[in-house]
Amino acid sequence: MLRQDSNDDTEDVSLFDADDDAPRRSKKSKIRHPVASFFHLFFRVSAIVVYLLCELLTSSFIACMVTIILLLSCDFWAVKNVTGRLMVGLRWWNQVDDDGKSHWVFEARKASAHGNKTSSEAESRIFWLGLITCPMIWVIFAFSALFSFKVKWLAVVTMGVILQGANLYGYIRCKVGSRKNLTSVATTYLGKQFLRQTVAKDDQTAS
Repeated sequence: MLRQDSNDDTEDVSLFDADDDAPRRSKKSKIRHPVASFFHLFFRVSAIVVYLLCELLTSSFIACMVTIILLLSCDFWAVKNVTGRLMVGLRWWNQVDDDGKSHWVFEARKASAHGNKTSSEAESRIFWLGLITCPMIWVIFAFSALFSFKVKWLAVVTMGVILQGANLYGYIRCKVGSRKNLTSVATTYLGKQFLRQTVAKDDQTAS
């Protein structure tokens, strides 16, 4: 395991491996951990579905709130402790040393000596798609509840943003390294996309 303490300098790693590895794909990736892949999406998608349909299913706000928070809590635990490690080889947690100081630790599994990937492309896509999309949906719910004056739902959607946003931030730190590298990775990716679009436009103009 490649261990990355939050206070250490770490190596830049592309978050968008699918773009970099596209020319080298030899065969379609398979899902190696179907159960983990299922539960990676099950709890978070279920929480969103319950939030959208709860007023149609029951008139009890307390029942809806407890159900959603329970699903969000199960999702947080499963993604943080199980699916991240199995699907993409990443793990993060907090530990307290002998002096009582708290440290955030971010780990990324090293590739094998033969150059094989630690996770399949299909699982990686499922993991990052669910990890990124669902917090964005909860942010939309938060603004919707705020502007529609549904104050009682703000606590629920805020919990969704915090729990799923924490996992998103933690795994991005595992993937790209230290905080100062987040900006450089984003800038590099945007630069690549701009260059590709420019080259594509030039090719279309030339043809």
